[in-house]
Amino acid sequence: MHPMLNIAIRAARKAGNHIAKSLEKTDSIHVSSKGLNDLVTNIDKEAEAIIIETIKASYPDHCFAGEELGLAEGRDKECQWIIDPLDGTANFVRGLPHYAVSIALKMRGRMEVACVYDPMRNELFTATRGQGAQLNSQRIRASQPRDLTGTIIATGFPFKAKQHSESYINILGSVFADCADVRRAGSAALDLCYVAAGRVDGFFEFGLKPWDIAAGDLIAREAGAIVTDFSGNTNYLASGNIVCGNARVVKPLLSKIRAHGNEGMLK
Repeated sequence: MHPMLNIAIRAARKAGNHIAKSLEKTDSIHVSSKGLNDLVTNIDKEAEAIIIETIKASYPDHCFAGEELGLAEGRDKECQWIIDPLDGTANFVRGLPHYAVSIALKMRGRMEVACVYDPMRNELFTATRGQGAQLNSQRIRASQPRDLTGTIIATGFPFKAKQHSESYINILGSVFADCADVRRAGSAALDLCYVAAGRVDGFFEFGLKPWDIAAGDLIAREAGAIVTDFSGNTNYLASGNIVCGNARVVKPLLSKIRAHGNEGMLK
């Protein structure tokens, strides 16, 4: 196992255990708002601190980009850890058991290792660049449908940008007309991992942040999926707009997004 992946796994499990343990004393969970429809808890912040402390013990000079604590520069500019300590906070707050710890390492501009840990199901998704993707140490592969017929497509609603609701609903309606069904579970990191594991056949969402998708991106690609932005390019970490699946799923999804999306969504 890549030594840096081993450290990422250690950090993810520690954070995940802290999140699970917090559910034993729900009165100790304090919820606040970072913005419109954007929640954060003390558990998010504590989990992120655990992750950074664990990684820094082995790599004190690395840089960090975390959802809650922001950017932390280190002396080694070529290595940056991208962290979402609790992807799916809204689910966590409401007692819906679907959320995950997401950790990725970018080295010299490329994602090198990634892990996404679901503490409720004890499922650990991992990947190392060029070495495939695993779920609990077993190799996983994305599904290979011929088109959208019969597929399950995951998505996320634009709950922070409801000015795009009409365009999004038009896209969703067009997708739903051709696929078998749609899932909206509330964690982009797990959506991408579910594509990697073949649990869903494709995924699209817009307006995400790098920490939402950095780890799931590598895991999905190492499982054989294609990941693009809404233009069919690879700028999704910057734009936050992402489409994932095999080529025969991504192509019609992109076509529907372009046909029904408004200019603000397609930037």
